[in-house]
Amino acid sequence: MSKAFVGIDVSKRKLDVALLCGGKIKHKTAPNTPEGFEELSGWLARNNAQGAHVCMEATSTYGEPVATFLFDRGFTVSMVNPSRIKGFAQSELSRTKTDKSDAALIARFCEALGPSTWAPDPPEVRELRALVRRLDALIGMRGQEANRLEGAEEVVAGRIREHLEYLDAEIKRIRETIDDRIDRTPSLRDKRELLESIPGIGPATVGLILAEFGDVARFESAKHLAAFVGISPRRFESGSSVKGRTRMSKIGNARIRKALFMPALVALRHNEAFIVFRQRLLDAGKAKMLIVGAAMRKLIHVIYGVLKSGRPFNAKLAMGT
Repeated sequence: MSKAFVGIDVSKRKLDVALLCGGKIKHKTAPNTPEGFEELSGWLARNNAQGAHVCMEATSTYGEPVATFLFDRGFTVSMVNPSRIKGFAQSELSRTKTDKSDAALIARFCEALGPSTWAPDPPEVRELRALVRRLDALIGMRGQEANRLEGAEEVVAGRIREHLEYLDAEIKRIRETIDDRIDRTPSLRDKRELLESIPGIGPATVGLILAEFGDVARFESAKHLAAFVGISPRRFESGSSVKGRTRMSKIGNARIRKALFMPALVALRHNEAFIVFRQRLLDAGKAKMLIVGAAMRKLIHVIYGVLKSGRPFNAKLAMGT
């Protein structure tokens, strides 16, 4: 029997599915709900695709529930960076762009390139991630409301203040819940202590790292982790005459990039290893923003080393990274 490959184009409300087996493709649409997952599983079973390799783009939180469901049902699952799918489409000279065609494209990509497999994080990490992302959303809401309060007519200003008070209380409750979850989970508590040993890493950043990184052992090296975050350097050269400025790739987890910006600035001022690193780059004539980007990459290397080794931050070791 030919091996089956499944491509899923995920949106907020529905799943467009393409089943590729023996060179033939079958299509299905299902709701992006637990009931829809059951419907999809039954359809795959009826088409003898129980052991299929399922592939989808790692674009948002909308795909994680169905990916986890299928993983638990024994399917091989891959979550692929959208830029790889886009590159594959360009190699096929694909011009059609619909949800149905995208699902078929992902299935063909899966068959041709056999992407690495994905596994869901443990429940405690998934719950922590949900809390951290909710906290981030609430902080964003508070900023928006605070901006609205400036210059607001008094007829609505009172209601905005009430909403700000509610948001402040909810933000406090979520932060306390995050701290409590970490305190009650030994593996997370131990990792928090390791991360807090790094000058520049504060409580808010610790929670996000624990939530978004999961187990760093799944990354082969610190470079792979930096690529996951999207802070690997991206060079632009063409021939012997065209040489653009090296920039951050930004193909990765934007939440972590945003969260590491301020810690990198703090580390450049107060972390001995980063102060030496900053001066070396300044002496080499590097621009300030390039130095910040380099500090973010170095911070990733330090975080990876601390969590992988299980040993607290050591400034002398960090000077060599």
